[in-house]
Amino acid sequence: MAKVTGLGGVFYKVADPAATRRWYEEMLGIGGEWGAMFPWKAGGAEAYSLLSPFKASTDYFEPSEAPFMVNLRVDDLDAFLDELEAKGVEVLGTQVEEYGKFAWILDCDGIKIELWEQVGPAPPA
Repeated sequence: MAKVTGLGGVFYKVADPAATRRWYEEMLGIGGEWGAMFPWKAGGAEAYSLLSPFKASTDYFEPSEAPFMVNLRVDDLDAFLDELEAKGVEVLGTQVEEYGKFAWILDCDGIKIELWEQVGPAPPA
C-alpha cells in the first residue's frame, strides 16, 4: 500500500516573494531559491522539505481559493493515485520533473494538495 511519508513543503502567497525570501534569510538564517529548504535523510537517501513563498497573483494553487498549498511526500505516486481514484478522489493533474513526480488533488475543504514522489537529487539550495 502506497503512503504519505512526510511533509514536502508549505507554499503560501505573499506580495513580494523575493523580499520574503530575503527576510527569512537575513532574520532567521534560512533561505534559498524556492524559500527555506530543510534537508534530512529518509532511509539513507537525501530528502528535503520547503517553506516557499509564491506571488500573491499565482494561479498555481487553483482551483483552490486558499492562499496556501500543502505538498505531501509519497513513496509511490502511481500506486497512491490509483488508491485515491478508487476512493473517488479526483486527480487534477500530474507532472514529471527531474526532481520528482507530482500530482494534485483537493481535500474535503477545497485546499489544494500537491503529492510528490522525490526522484533524483535535490535542487541546489
